[in-house]
Amino acid sequence: MSAQKKVAFYTLGCKLNFSETSTIARSFQNEGFERVEFEEKADIYVINTCSVTDNADKRFKTIVKSALKQNEQAFLIAIGCYAQLKPEELAAVDGVDLVLGATEKFKVTDYINNLSKNDMGEVHSCEIEEADFYVGSYSIGDRTRAFLKVQDGCDYKCTYCTIPLARGISRSDTLENVLQNAKEISEKGIKEIVLTGVNIGDYGKGEFGNKKHEHTFLELVQELDKVEGIHRLRISSIEPNLLKNETIDFVSQSNSFVPHFHIPLQSGSDTLLKLMKRRYLRETYTNRVEAIKKVMPNACIGVDVIVGFPGETDELFLETYNYLNELDISYLHVFTYSERPNTEAVEMDGIVPQKVRNKRSKMLRGLSVKKRRSFYESQLGNKLTVLFESENKGGFIHGFTENYVKVKTPWNPDLVNTLHNIKLTEIDEDGIVRFDWIKVPTFV
Repeated sequence: MSAQKKVAFYTLGCKLNFSETSTIARSFQNEGFERVEFEEKADIYVINTCSVTDNADKRFKTIVKSALKQNEQAFLIAIGCYAQLKPEELAAVDGVDLVLGATEKFKVTDYINNLSKNDMGEVHSCEIEEADFYVGSYSIGDRTRAFLKVQDGCDYKCTYCTIPLARGISRSDTLENVLQNAKEISEKGIKEIVLTGVNIGDYGKGEFGNKKHEHTFLELVQELDKVEGIHRLRISSIEPNLLKNETIDFVSQSNSFVPHFHIPLQSGSDTLLKLMKRRYLRETYTNRVEAIKKVMPNACIGVDVIVGFPGETDELFLETYNYLNELDISYLHVFTYSERPNTEAVEMDGIVPQKVRNKRSKMLRGLSVKKRRSFYESQLGNKLTVLFESENKGGFIHGFTENYVKVKTPWNPDLVNTLHNIKLTEIDEDGIVRFDWIKVPTFV
């Protein structure tokens, strides 16, 4: 393939998608392609899709139009969850040339011998049962931190979720390969690794193609903590029923793992948790938060919550709101329920009007602002470590402490991807924390 050919990528959705996009991009570069920004003219545009919410589906057409504005003759490829769930729908979008399902996306370079535009998108999809093998991934070069995929797929049957239909059964990378990828990342000078997957607490299942657990998530954490050169390890979203006290205790004493947890709740009502077929009730969630705060009082705890699920009455919503208001958590990720085809929830009674869903979402987003502010205030005066990001935003450089407090200082490119000890001093009008240097950095 000619070295002059250029390829650009756009990623929708989760950290897992970012890790896979980065791996797929490296496969193009290995074939002689030059990777460019999505806003630049390219010969190929690859869009990694998401289908968690209705909004992600709608954004796809906008992104396609944006790519064609740069080059109307560009070859457009759709991959990812939406491409697996609705391949024909994506193939019918004007300008889309190729749609690859769950088993084909990592072989994308095998499909691009001919870059001529197609009248109709070509589909190479699979039955999701065929997605029973594991492909390791990690992101580098896109951000200060790397997303390291350790697990894929899910065996849970939550009634609102299409992810098992899009990604298949729960399966894991081998422990050996995870550790090797972590070493490769650290050797590239990246200071922070975020562990990602669909259901990372289920790590170890399907590690060697069988359903039994060869290793546990705790064993994964323990082994990663021994890898030299990694300054920070961060656990992304983990189910409350799979976050064991042993893991919490280990993180509290670890060399590299930071005091930050993101734990999906989805509802503070046991009635709704049962309708959602979640594998825990509210008491379990409360116990997890209390266990974390007992050994890591300054830990940051993020929460996923869904509003407007079928059957969510005003009383049940207020049950969630009041529960979260009292809970010692740090911020919320609020999702407005949207009907997804081929899920149990679509057939349920008690549909919540869209206006009511939007109102409830707004209330919880307001609560999240309050919770984050309260958490930041609790950290003022603390001495922490910041890792600076790579972007100049309005003349400032931003960074995050180990417990996920966002800080800023005037832009200095020498600070990018460096760690510094600071003392948090005040919260500015944007809700971001300012600080004093404990030791003023000097750069030669």
